[in-house]
Amino acid sequence: MFKENTTHFQQSLFGIENQLSESKRKKLQQSKEAVFYKLIFCSIDENDFIPLFSDKGSRPNAPVNALVASILLQNNNGWTGEKLLKRIDFDLLTRKALGLHDIDETPFCETTFYNFQNKMLKHFTRTGENLLETVFDKLSSQQLKKLKIKTNIQRMDSFQALSNIRRYSRVQLLVEMLIRLYRVLDDKERKRFQELLSPYTSKKTSSKFIYSLKRSDITHELEKLGHVYHQLHESLKDTYSDIEIFRVFERVYTEHFTVVSDRIEIKDSKELSSGILQSPDDLDATYRHKNGNNYYGQVVNITETANPDNELNLITDVSVDSNNTDDSAILNNSIEKIKNKTPDLEELHTDGAYGSSENDIKMEESGITHVQTAVRGSTPDVKMEIDEVSEEEYTVHCPTQTVTAKKTKKRYKASFNIQKCATCLHVKECPTIKQKNSRVYYFDDKMVRLSKRIRNIENIPLERRKIRPNIEATVKEYTKGFNHKGKLRVRGKFKTMVFAFTMSTVINFGRIYRYIMEKPEKIVDLSGVLDTSKPIISFFGSMISCLKRCLGFSIPNFQRAMATYYYL
Repeated sequence: MFKENTTHFQQSLFGIENQLSESKRKKLQQSKEAVFYKLIFCSIDENDFIPLFSDKGSRPNAPVNALVASILLQNNNGWTGEKLLKRIDFDLLTRKALGLHDIDETPFCETTFYNFQNKMLKHFTRTGENLLETVFDKLSSQQLKKLKIKTNIQRMDSFQALSNIRRYSRVQLLVEMLIRLYRVLDDKERKRFQELLSPYTSKKTSSKFIYSLKRSDITHELEKLGHVYHQLHESLKDTYSDIEIFRVFERVYTEHFTVVSDRIEIKDSKELSSGILQSPDDLDATYRHKNGNNYYGQVVNITETANPDNELNLITDVSVDSNNTDDSAILNNSIEKIKNKTPDLEELHTDGAYGSSENDIKMEESGITHVQTAVRGSTPDVKMEIDEVSEEEYTVHCPTQTVTAKKTKKRYKASFNIQKCATCLHVKECPTIKQKNSRVYYFDDKMVRLSKRIRNIENIPLERRKIRPNIEATVKEYTKGFNHKGKLRVRGKFKTMVFAFTMSTVINFGRIYRYIMEKPEKIVDLSGVLDTSKPIISFFGSMISCLKRCLGFSIPNFQRAMATYYYL
């Protein structure tokens, strides 16, 4: 049963904070964790998480705002679950961030913490809604509005989120799946297939099997594995189809082998797509070769404000996709979402990988100017510029001539003076086609949009032409928590999404915190986002300190005295 957590508003008169000296209490109230409590913790809308809990009368849930805020702190600091719980129990600053006042209060246990994340995963699988994305969207929307950040100019970039998996060769992956399948078989099936699988299971691990294999034996071994896979699949598919490991085994079987006229054939390595299973520990990880490097995992795409007039820029949108998804496709899927979040968006800065004809159409429909620092593809030797005069009329500029294009059945045709072309220094590299009375340049709507996009960067002021590279510093804020191999500490698309949205939330918070610390006069602008008034309990804290000094009571003695008074 869902119950909203409001206990953090009611501070205990004898809470740990009020046992501190005045100077330490002041430091605590001005700490980053205290600002986190006011800015993030108190702004988490717990009602978004109601679908995770029963609507029948039952035991109330653990505090949702404490659970969500703990996930944020864990990802920001790179804590393990064990370290997080230890911090919650014994670290005063962490407790302040979670609105915990009583030293004996623990908001949830370890099992509850992980069950909550499993519930979010099931909800995401069932509905496609990531509740942590909802938290990020609501917080960023409030912050952008209250801080009056201009969102009409934004920039975008992506980075590889490598999954924390080991790299398997083809044969090793096939053997690994056999070993894992063998573990879930019942005793009857184990005995039945013991002889068939013993060459693989006797080695205990797939690594040991590979070490004993010669390179010349790989092709022969693949043939043997094909027959083993086929026999196991045909024998077990009716009884083990509901078991997850078997479903993974079946996926690997169909990805690497095919049945042709009752004969098992190995798929050529060139037939294997980048989306095949890379590891049984991460069913979502895909493969991508980029800039001479191999990547296994997902890709995270981020968008942030970039108006030069902003004193502070915040992340507005985050998306996670398989890393074999092209950047242009990621942008195509994000344009409408970003426009809905920030309706005044009119200029988006990206690198060359995000351009496409489909994106040009969507950008134009949304009223967004796409500014690229570079354009994908080779640079033409002779630049041909196309300007739109009316809906079906264009002018084409080459280095020496400007002509009006005429519409044909399928495209447009621009005819250049053949005599002037004959004396042009660029005639050998010219993309025009020589005809009897002229040189002709053909183009279509796609080339018109490309020409316009290429020149977008030339049509904006100089100070706005180099604002995209700054987003690379934002990327570093995400990747600073990767392990020594440059990998995430988690596996799977959903956990990567949890990482991406929690990090986006805390990165925005960190920027706001530094902003208000550097410019305290701006705190007034955060009315409604950051409550800078002291909690009323601080009055009682001062009263306690005063009584303690006047009466000479220690805190324990004072508590006993107050308890005795209350009892009487």
